[in-house]
Amino acid sequence: MTITFLGTGSSQGVPVIACSCPTCHSSDSKDKRLRSSIYLTQHDTSILIDSGPDLRQQVLSAGIERLDALLLTHGHRDHTGGLSEMRSFVFKHEKEIPLYASAHVLECLQQEFTYLFARTPHQEISNFELHTIENCPFQIENLTVVPIRVYHHTLPIWGFRLGELTYITDAKSIAEEEIAKIRGTTVLIVNALQREPHLAHFSLTEAIALAQQVNAKVTYLTHISHCLGFHKKVSKELPRGIYLAYDGLKVSL
Repeated sequence: MTITFLGTGSSQGVPVIACSCPTCHSSDSKDKRLRSSIYLTQHDTSILIDSGPDLRQQVLSAGIERLDALLLTHGHRDHTGGLSEMRSFVFKHEKEIPLYASAHVLECLQQEFTYLFARTPHQEISNFELHTIENCPFQIENLTVVPIRVYHHTLPIWGFRLGELTYITDAKSIAEEEIAKIRGTTVLIVNALQREPHLAHFSLTEAIALAQQVNAKVTYLTHISHCLGFHKKVSKELPRGIYLAYDGLKVSL
């Protein structure tokens, strides 16, 4: 499996519009963060997790030409705002894209992006094949996906385990029975918004604690805000085996 970090930033990205903080004015490319998303490939299967508003730029930068499925963690715009960009893959491959999300998110998307889900005389096939995620494993081609229920403050959202990879973003709390699904994972990707506690996101300390609790071999921190500080400085403070992800990073399993 190859994992490409298309974006590692929080909802505003880094730099933040009109912000004068040192991080937003850093010249280090690793301090430039688009909205969080990853692209996975294993053998002949390719999966995108989340499609934020920077998706067009991300896909072009990464040279992505194929997509077999889209997984959505939740319905917030920084994770769904690039949904219309999926049409390029539909046009190229002339087939629907399997879209996996909670029932509530699928309902909201069909209301928000009405034109993407309506058949038109100019397009013979629809854009998406809709699949509702329940709290049980499912298959995408040759990959088993294990949903992990996490909470974004009080909002229930999905994390995912695919083989030896676990991806969690926008989490603030995880029940013990869901943590059990993560234990022993080889690569954990988890949100670490900032140093200070936050109502709806893991802080840096909380993300590190989760990585150590589940005994992940390697952890990459993502969904990072400008408040966390410089990539270079924070990286020097992290425990062994825990790293800050950055846009464009590729990891092989």
